[in-house]
Amino acid sequence: MRSSVGVLVLSALLVAGCGAAGGTEKSGDDSAAATAVGLAAAKTEQLPSLRYRMTGRMPEQGRIEAEGALARKPPAMSLKSVVLSGPDKGRGEVRLVDGAVYWGSDEANEDGKHWIKFGAPGRSKTPSGVEVDSGPMADKVSQNPAREGAFLAAADDLRKTGTETVEGARTTHYQGTATLDDIRAFYKDEDKSVRQRQEQALAQYEKLGVDELTMDVWIDDADHTRKLRMRGFGRKGELDVTTTLLDLGKPVTVKAPPASDTVDMAKEMEKARG
Repeated sequence: MRSSVGVLVLSALLVAGCGAAGGTEKSGDDSAAATAVGLAAAKTEQLPSLRYRMTGRMPEQGRIEAEGALARKPPAMSLKSVVLSGPDKGRGEVRLVDGAVYWGSDEANEDGKHWIKFGAPGRSKTPSGVEVDSGPMADKVSQNPAREGAFLAAADDLRKTGTETVEGARTTHYQGTATLDDIRAFYKDEDKSVRQRQEQALAQYEKLGVDELTMDVWIDDADHTRKLRMRGFGRKGELDVTTTLLDLGKPVTVKAPPASDTVDMAKEMEKARG
């Protein structure tokens, strides 16, 4: 199986997120806009389930597309991604089902199987001795993509630009630009858990060489985020990714891949030890 399957999924999604709005005070229209953005991020994250699609361009990876689905209780998710250009070109998928992480690829391994089961998120070794940490991957893809919309509240030039229709829903469009340091400063007084999640997301942008983000968020009349766009430039190229949220609150079912097409790493390790 291609070793790049994890790269495919990570490059398609930056959703570690920060949290709801907080931070430094704003005044007038800026304060109202910041409140709206933060409320939408928090309210959308509380939805029991949703689907989403992502399109755009990632530094070094080139053009990407992804489709995701997630449910909060019990936790379940799937993320199908495709890198359309560059060295990691190809398809990959990650699923979280019944507490186990599955990584899949369009290329079969030497046994002719397309999936690997790593069990509960965490560190594990393959029979060849390679250590794999599926925890960060599971954490990232399990987070609601609306979280990062709260970053926009840190923008000094945050503004409402008008109304637009997104997937049939009437939305208000907000836009602004903030550096990663601006975002850190805005949330410096938040709870430790919020700041930790924020740092995880900011670290991903820093790895991509992006230190400033231009953000657009579209919020519907029910105070739910319906679309967000993140743009930036850095040492490794252009970032321009749009996420559209779909089927808000509708049931999501994620199934484990067929056992006949899956390599179970726990069983493989037992065989290796034997």
